[in-house]
Amino acid sequence: MPRSPLRPSAAIALAVLAASAATAVACRGTLSRAPEPVIHVERLPVDTIRHDTVAGDTAFPMMPAPAPARTVSSAPIRVLVAGAASSAEIVATGRWTAIGRDGSSLAAGADDAHWVVSMRGGRVRLANIDDGRASSLESPLTIRALDARSRVIANGKAYRGELLVVASGDELVVVNRLPIEEYLRGVVPLEIGERQAGERAAVEAQAIAARSYAYTHLAPSRRFDVRATVDDQVYGGAGAERPVSDAAVAATAGQVLRYAGRIADTPYHSTCGGMTAEPGEVWTGEAGAPYLRRVDDHIPGSRRAYCDISPRYDWVREMSGDAIGAAVTRYLKSRGATRAIGTARALRIESRTPSGRVGSLAIEGSEGETTLRGNAIRYALRAAGGELLNSTYFSIESSGSSVGAGGGGERGGRRRFTLRGHGYGHGIGMCQWGAIGRARAGQDAVTILQTYYPGTSVGIVQ
Repeated sequence: MPRSPLRPSAAIALAVLAASAATAVACRGTLSRAPEPVIHVERLPVDTIRHDTVAGDTAFPMMPAPAPARTVSSAPIRVLVAGAASSAEIVATGRWTAIGRDGSSLAAGADDAHWVVSMRGGRVRLANIDDGRASSLESPLTIRALDARSRVIANGKAYRGELLVVASGDELVVVNRLPIEEYLRGVVPLEIGERQAGERAAVEAQAIAARSYAYTHLAPSRRFDVRATVDDQVYGGAGAERPVSDAAVAATAGQVLRYAGRIADTPYHSTCGGMTAEPGEVWTGEAGAPYLRRVDDHIPGSRRAYCDISPRYDWVREMSGDAIGAAVTRYLKSRGATRAIGTARALRIESRTPSGRVGSLAIEGSEGETTLRGNAIRYALRAAGGELLNSTYFSIESSGSSVGAGGGGERGGRRRFTLRGHGYGHGIGMCQWGAIGRARAGQDAVTILQTYYPGTSVGIVQ
């Protein structure tokens, strides 16, 4: 399926890491794999976000964490945590070592605070800002803690596993390599939020969905597997871990969703607004897997939806013609266009998808017109602060005049548009707030997952 190019920072990281295939840490051949083939889905560009976390929407008191259910073997995953940086600050909670490509090394203790990693003369330079000591090692650089309970800290974030620091010209990229089960401990609480006791099933469903996504994105031909952002799954390292989500990861250890004998790729989102979407409704040119079907999220016998507890179930955004014109022009220029559209005079919904979302939106400006489709609408209609439009599930009202006395565009921005919508995110796969609502209603994790990914089953990675 055709995709847009990777964003520049990710493309730089990919090129540099690919050149380091011979290193022990980055070597793809060291990864253990599940015996069955996986569904390979190319990484999505920035304008097709797969995951929209609910963590920032609200928080609840945490329940006590039960003891882990079992331990399972876990494939390692490589997470891009910093791309194209001029330098990185390295600290640790105990003893640690840095090993260069040629085997040269530097050992440090927890009291050796504030080492800065940078590039100099094609080599990675480590400098201690406290006492002036410095060492130069050949890229790529492997940094790992020497004590089992210690963590390496890069740019203020603590990480399990080890870090790979790779040169990219005069800049650096940083990859965290660790077992998937440990990776999930830094993903689940940021994706589903801190939940209360009656919502445990939603956290377990999130853990299984996130684990399935991780396994389907282990990429033999690449030098990192996922990014630590919403482009893949939000990952905060060891500092993001919480007792409830840790317990959910442990209780579901090794469990993934399967379809037709393969691990299922599992996109998810914050709030569906009452009906989930199919990939083709949102991601241009994507047919989607058979288990990514529209799902009615309404409570049986009620007009309410399971996800109507979300703070973004209903939303309103007001924008002036000038603001829309400027936002759309920025978006189009980022995609290679050279012309501005001027002040927006009219917004027309030209089509809707089967789930009720806007399929195509025509925008008439004082200096030009354009038509946006699918998830591109969310990016083109960004708010002034950079926040995406909540969803494509909306209607439009307009007021004011867009034409001045002379017939030109009204530059005062008197034309205003009100978008009234439902939901937050792309709408495909599991609705996280719907999962929370279903957990509160007594549904277990397997029921929740099989509702949002019809035809799947839960199994163990071998």
